[in-house]
Amino acid sequence: MTIENFYAIVPAGGSGTRLWPLSRSTEPKFLLDLTGAGQSLLQATVNRLAPLAESLVIVTGQKHVAAAQAQLPQLGAEAFIAEPSPRNTMAAIGLAAAVLQKRHGNVVIGSFAADQIIHGNTAFAEAVNEAVAAANAGYVTTIGIAATRPSTGFGYIESGAHLGIAGAPTALHATGFTEKPDAETAAIYVNKGNYRWNAGMFVARTDVLLNHLKDLHPELANGLSEIAEAWDTDKQSEVMGRVWPGLEKIAIDHAIAEPVAAIGGVAVVPGSFAWDDIGDFATLGSLLPSDNAGNQILGGSEGLPDDGQVIRIDTGGTLVIPNSGRVIALLGVDDIVVVDTKDALLITTRSRAQQVGKLVEEARNSGYEDIV
Repeated sequence: MTIENFYAIVPAGGSGTRLWPLSRSTEPKFLLDLTGAGQSLLQATVNRLAPLAESLVIVTGQKHVAAAQAQLPQLGAEAFIAEPSPRNTMAAIGLAAAVLQKRHGNVVIGSFAADQIIHGNTAFAEAVNEAVAAANAGYVTTIGIAATRPSTGFGYIESGAHLGIAGAPTALHATGFTEKPDAETAAIYVNKGNYRWNAGMFVARTDVLLNHLKDLHPELANGLSEIAEAWDTDKQSEVMGRVWPGLEKIAIDHAIAEPVAAIGGVAVVPGSFAWDDIGDFATLGSLLPSDNAGNQILGGSEGLPDDGQVIRIDTGGTLVIPNSGRVIALLGVDDIVVVDTKDALLITTRSRAQQVGKLVEEARNSGYEDIV
């Protein structure tokens, strides 16, 4: 059911460099169907949030607005905020919050990234409802994901005592945030049991969020306020073009979550749903069905061929994404990743999948800007 006075923000940014050459700056991962579900990650995110929110706002780069609108024809033009350039998550979320406050008054906003995989929409809705209740009580609230393994690829939230908020029975004090720890530290966190993965989901009243931002980063807050004041007027483009490029680049985690948690102003609601952000090809492979040898073939969805283009003998634990029209033949290789597109071929091991972004940087440095 729709949550009264709740508005959803979907930041859709980044180019997913660790999923290159499938994900690129011109067609980033949030626009792709990476699991064969028949919808892009962006569409899945919007479909998950639409029943809960009064309305949604999508914040994305100018060059991705047309593609996002084509995928979401049910949303009007007013639902899209186009960023002239990337300024990190605080500027994106802060502007959307300020625009929604101008349009609707003081409301509760929730920010949910466009490129995450979630299974268990009922449990997700329950967590959002609790987060909204905690936000109405004055907390900046995040939804923490159960840490099922000592991952070094995710940030962690340390939780403390229950808050006793009506409507949010599981809400806890968030006492600290840690970014991507080493393996030993991650194992300690998981064993302690009071650490959860940070999925970057933040829910807050607009007045609470923007007042914290004004206290902690006044220049950024003032710039966003100036842009929002001109929004939906004939001055919108001029003010956006003039002010946006000078805004501070900072993530909402650093700008708000960490310093506000230090003074007791952040709550965490434990999420019981399955979650992943598909950070690399090893993670993607773990989300796909396997054959008897542990191989995964991503195919059959729109724009991707089916399993018939892959021949494999004595091959195990391998992820193959055939997207060039060529037949891929694998003989006696294990635990590798093969991504074949029309203009670029990636071959790596699952263990080094996190490092694919380095290839994108090297491609740029070598003059191959057109393929990244």
